[in-house]
Amino acid sequence: MKTTFFSDILDRQLKKGAVIDLLGPSCPGNGKVLIISDLHMGGGKRDDFSSNGEIVRKMLEDHYYKNGWSLILNGDIEELAKNTLSEIRSEWSQMYMVFDRFSEDGRLYKTLGNHDEDLVFQIDYPYPLYNSLCIETGIIPIYVYHGHQSSILYTVFNNLLRLGSKYLLKPAGIRNISSARSPRRRFNVERHAYNFSMENNCISVIGHTHRALFASLGRFDYIKFEIEKHCRNFTSSGEEERERITREVKALRLELAKLKRSERLEGAKQSLYGGELLLPCLFNSGSAIGKKGVHAIEIDRENIALIYWFAEGKGMKFISRGWFKVEKKAGFYRAVLNKERLDYIKAKIELFKQ
Repeated sequence: MKTTFFSDILDRQLKKGAVIDLLGPSCPGNGKVLIISDLHMGGGKRDDFSSNGEIVRKMLEDHYYKNGWSLILNGDIEELAKNTLSEIRSEWSQMYMVFDRFSEDGRLYKTLGNHDEDLVFQIDYPYPLYNSLCIETGIIPIYVYHGHQSSILYTVFNNLLRLGSKYLLKPAGIRNISSARSPRRRFNVERHAYNFSMENNCISVIGHTHRALFASLGRFDYIKFEIEKHCRNFTSSGEEERERITREVKALRLELAKLKRSERLEGAKQSLYGGELLLPCLFNSGSAIGKKGVHAIEIDRENIALIYWFAEGKGMKFISRGWFKVEKKAGFYRAVLNKERLDYIKAKIELFKQ
């Protein structure tokens, strides 16, 4: 049954979106698309983007641009709730030069988020702006939108939130308050986006909550599946591999306990995973303002992947335990956290809905 309020909002937004046809003869980016969101570029000492700005600039310029990828900036790129556009452009002039290069080649797409939707009033803004995008893969449609459209807080009260952020939070030196800070609001946003995707037999790629998701699973849920996978592999492994699996399961259990404590169990209870099998229809590119690195989503004509970029010595601990493919590129490190074929995802969604 449709969740009418949010389904109607998303239906109206997505039908107006631009279409990126990965199979078209004139498709830019050689059928490869990078999705990144929530840069929150601002200015000054408390700029949320300052710690990862160099990683994002170098990975875009030296890896994705040079290798022919298209770029989707999926909302909240500029932090207009606290800064003016001129302040942001002055602070991040080199980043805009990289955006310009993608744009000049017809390989830049930009959707609006709740922190940068005022860009529609900027007469001289250089890039086309969209509420949503549809990526036609020839296998399953992928809708890309920021995600705040599925939150009543941001669809109805966003003007009040921006005023509070500009005149109360910024002078007090408080960082961004968003759905990422509240497990309850984050879960509601993700649940509405998940229901929309399920009802429309499509994939949604959002941002907004700052929580990376792959096939509708967050880190909490994914750890449980990782533990089960390692336990299944244990019996058929040699002695050296068994020792490694034992260490990994112990580390994963500690990480699971840490996640429970950090969200005071509320986040764990509010997982998308419920009593029924979960459809792999919701993905989230995370954010570019994490303390340890930057998450992003890569899509080509056959696959979708959750990617993690980080500086040496600063990556999340579970990356260094050796279960992920890590390569040094553009002076930083790129890890593939999850990767799956689109035809497998489509088949799984169709089978689960039988």
